[in-house]
Amino acid sequence: MNFNYIEIERVTKLTKKEFIENYYKKQKPVVITNQIEDWPAFTKWNLDFIKEIAGDKTVPLYDSRKTDYTKKVNEPDFKMTMAEYIDILEKGPTDLRIFLYNLMKDAPQMKDDMRWPDLGLRLIKSLPLVFFGGEDAKVFMHYDIDLPNIFHFHFNGKKQCVLVDPKETKYMYRLPYSWICHEDIDFDNPDFERFPALQKVNPYITQLQHGEMLYMPEGWWHYMKYQTPGFSLSLRSLAGRPKNLFTGLKNVTFNRLYDNFMRQRKGQQWLDYKDAEAIRRTNALLK
Repeated sequence: MNFNYIEIERVTKLTKKEFIENYYKKQKPVVITNQIEDWPAFTKWNLDFIKEIAGDKTVPLYDSRKTDYTKKVNEPDFKMTMAEYIDILEKGPTDLRIFLYNLMKDAPQMKDDMRWPDLGLRLIKSLPLVFFGGEDAKVFMHYDIDLPNIFHFHFNGKKQCVLVDPKETKYMYRLPYSWICHEDIDFDNPDFERFPALQKVNPYITQLQHGEMLYMPEGWWHYMKYQTPGFSLSLRSLAGRPKNLFTGLKNVTFNRLYDNFMRQRKGQQWLDYKDAEAIRRTNALLK
């Protein structure tokens, strides 16, 4: 048994007015095609290009292991050069990923290959973040700590994206003081007996191809699976809704620091508490 997925709407190129009225104001996800075909990146950006311009740069890598209490939030599992990592990607399936990496600090010439989308959002130009993954690599289900609006552009292959409306967060087994769900949940094969509240979730799904853009509204959960080796670029703006802006600020200034403090003080006991509490709180809603 699996989820009853809703296909994310797909449209061909949007004007600023169309995007604001039909998607941003409604906080509705959408895949936009033919939006960046005038970018030099559309024809230039692939793994060979990245290897050529940034092969000697040391990059942070993550694997699929559960959270380690000895590490801070988003602390990498490994480091190696970009060239070494791309060689691994091209050899076959791997769970190694690059996550939240500002590659353009190391390869600023990439900025000449892109255009900042004129769709009515004030994008944070200091944070063009990239994400890489090999075949079958998965990005755990989460939402971004600061609840931004995100334009997510994919390059070099195919990527599956699953989104969940923040209105359904109460059914997502979210860990306390975190923005991820219980890490034992397999969103490709959900265990509805152990996590029964998931049956109330109505996820959205799409497949991103090279050059396509996914708009993810504020606070939407997302789970990504690379179907081929590839990489994505995320551009973000601050949350436009005051409640989300305040929550994002609280996450950054309090929740993340408190979680790191408790990991250091309580160790694995703290993570075990969060796992159990996520199940207790969520299942209590079903009674």
